[in-house]
Amino acid sequence: MATIRKLRGRWQAQVRRKGMKPRCKSFDTKQEADKWARDLETQVDRFGAAPDTKILESTTLGELMDRYKIEVSPTKRGAEQEIQRIEVLRRHELAYRTMIGLSQQDIASFRDERLKVVAPSTTVRELAILSHIIEVAIRDWGLPLAKNVVKMIRRPVIRNERTRRLDGNEEQRLLDACDAGKIPFFKTLLIVAIETGMRRGEILGMRWDDISHNRRVVTLTMTKNGSGRQVPLSQRAFDALMAWKARADVDQQRVFPMTAGSLEQVWRRLLLRADIIGLRFHDLRHEGVSRLFERGLNVIEVSSISGHKELRMLKRYAHLDAADLVGRLG
Repeated sequence: MATIRKLRGRWQAQVRRKGMKPRCKSFDTKQEADKWARDLETQVDRFGAAPDTKILESTTLGELMDRYKIEVSPTKRGAEQEIQRIEVLRRHELAYRTMIGLSQQDIASFRDERLKVVAPSTTVRELAILSHIIEVAIRDWGLPLAKNVVKMIRRPVIRNERTRRLDGNEEQRLLDACDAGKIPFFKTLLIVAIETGMRRGEILGMRWDDISHNRRVVTLTMTKNGSGRQVPLSQRAFDALMAWKARADVDQQRVFPMTAGSLEQVWRRLLLRADIIGLRFHDLRHEGVSRLFERGLNVIEVSSISGHKELRMLKRYAHLDAADLVGRLG
């Protein structure tokens, strides 16, 4: 059992356990002393001995972020986005906390601060990165932490379901606005997005070799959920692709030579020219999947095209038009 006492204006914690030398440390507050003693006792119970906490006292969370960014992030498919998120986290005061002093309260305060400036989904992703950094440090790098404090706090609730679909003549306005833009293939890109319901990354990653002309199918070797799939092309999508291919640079292997950041910039300018409000590029996936249902395809057929593995997730995209359903019911 730990002993906590006030000595010369500071709080001293002392832990005595059989088979180990007594450990003692002074703190400014009793709360800090209690936490240190509890953590040390937990570690003794877990490891059978008192670990060397000097490394925890000298290692900051920011240093773990830097090592993770170099050793772990590059092995992931979403390496670029994760490294960008870590750079944001690195600028937060949390990065300067030593691992011996990092507490649940610190993580909870970070969560609450971020929720004031970013969406809950962004905060959840940042917490997930922090949690994995600490988990890797414990499991692979041998950091003598008794617990992962990020796992002990409540995560924000994400409510990002959207029902936005193309309304009235919005599709035609978007396509017409492409003619005034400087990206020659953007109209084709929009048609493919609407007709197939493919994700942004899947569309931008398409190569001409992925398209089977005689079968009218696009083969995606790797997707967001970690597996490949084949996406059938409607006649409209296929014709648009072939028209663009006839004009494209023959040495360019990618169908749409554009980055995700560039696409977002072009999309924002396009919405201004088309005078459309509240439409995101990802909403075209909603539109495409919903149209597949409205064409009479069943859940299995739609999921094989869209790449959804869970019916729960697929239902979020399938916002069917009620008037159309009434007509089909008779």
